[in-house]
Amino acid sequence: MTDPTAGNEALLEQQAARESSARTYPRHLPHAIREASGVTVTDMDGEEYYDCLAGAGTLALGHNHPRVVEAMERVLAEDRPLHTLDITTPVKERFVDTLFDSLPDEFADSARVQFCSPAGTDAVEAALKLVKTATGNRSVLGFQGGYHGMTNGALSLMGDTDPKEDVPGLMPDVHHLPYPYEYRCPFGVGGDECHELAARYVERTLDDPESGITEPAGMVVELVQGEGGAIPAPDDWTREIRRMTRERDIPLVVDEIQTGLGRTGELYAFEHADIVPDAVTLSKAIGGSLPLSVVVYDESLDVWEPGAHAGTFRGNQLAMAAGIATIEHVLEHDLDDHAARMGERLRGHLDATERAHDAVGDVRGRGLMLGVELVDPAGEPDACGRYPAHPDLADAVREACFDRGLIVELGGRHGSVVRFLPPLVVSPSDVDAIGSIFADAVEAAIEDVDADGRREVAA
Repeated sequence: MTDPTAGNEALLEQQAARESSARTYPRHLPHAIREASGVTVTDMDGEEYYDCLAGAGTLALGHNHPRVVEAMERVLAEDRPLHTLDITTPVKERFVDTLFDSLPDEFADSARVQFCSPAGTDAVEAALKLVKTATGNRSVLGFQGGYHGMTNGALSLMGDTDPKEDVPGLMPDVHHLPYPYEYRCPFGVGGDECHELAARYVERTLDDPESGITEPAGMVVELVQGEGGAIPAPDDWTREIRRMTRERDIPLVVDEIQTGLGRTGELYAFEHADIVPDAVTLSKAIGGSLPLSVVVYDESLDVWEPGAHAGTFRGNQLAMAAGIATIEHVLEHDLDDHAARMGERLRGHLDATERAHDAVGDVRGRGLMLGVELVDPAGEPDACGRYPAHPDLADAVREACFDRGLIVELGGRHGSVVRFLPPLVVSPSDVDAIGSIFADAVEAAIEDVDADGRREVAA
């Protein structure tokens, strides 16, 4: 039997003995969580941490927000159903009302919603079925560096090749286009010219009868790439992508699973560029910390048959109640604006660290979705003058942050980007503490890597 008073080491040993080798976070964040509140978690040994992972962005209001807890308790106290498949309830209808209230009127006024299985990756699967059914086409356009989930279709859209190496038979007819990653421009030029070339490349490809791509069923894009390394798409590029997909009747699916509900400083990332997509995939924050995912789309696409997409746990009433509380709180307290302000404050700290160390190559992102790319200044610069990625240093920084009471994770090419996804309720004093810890951790990690001689720099 598990001892509820056991310390970190005992519980981690038990986890390692019983869980799959596919587990991830405990390998790099070696603790067991005893309790959590707001932006902090406390482990079984009593150590407290600032949580800048926050359920990979799920915890918009932080851990155990009183409004979310009260909403869930009310459902339980009133004997409401907890599981209804897709049979409706007052809670479900209010959730849809609240969700649509958070979306721009131009999109919401003609929208339909499909409830999916709990994880966001299933919303991506539903969106793929939706656009293929609506258009009768099979090719799907994605982007290099993209991340959309781990199920078959979503994994096929992923830019990272490692998780796909051992999985034969992924979804065919997926084509990855260059993403405007300014720091490591796919065209080797950087600056505004990078996203101008990226847009021009996409349009030329769409119009080229020898491109090798059959008529597309849809295009799927993150407007801030998350796992890809907190890479924001320039607004001009986004507007061009919307123009060219609309002119060619290609449904544009914006993946807002991590960016949605205020994370980037707007309620939805597509609002930065003032566009209206054809479909939006949502999960994470909209469930108020509980599993919930949906795809919201224009009614013109709603031609699929009953049962075309289903899922046993799409009727998660507790998640809908928690989601209502979360969305309402975000709207009432303008947490998108707060995220923009706190993101700028945190970025100020990160920029200062970049100025102090050549090994900090780039600081980027939007709102409270930020990334710091670590590089090896002893390496050979590329065509844009960028030093090689430094995964060893990134590992050391993550470890040093953890040792100092800060939880961060890595992403991006070669896992060399330290990512920040704190709850949207993070305070100015929290931000200052996070920035200070990170600065100390970077300095210590650089010394550690130099001392150990670990310079296994990615090619």
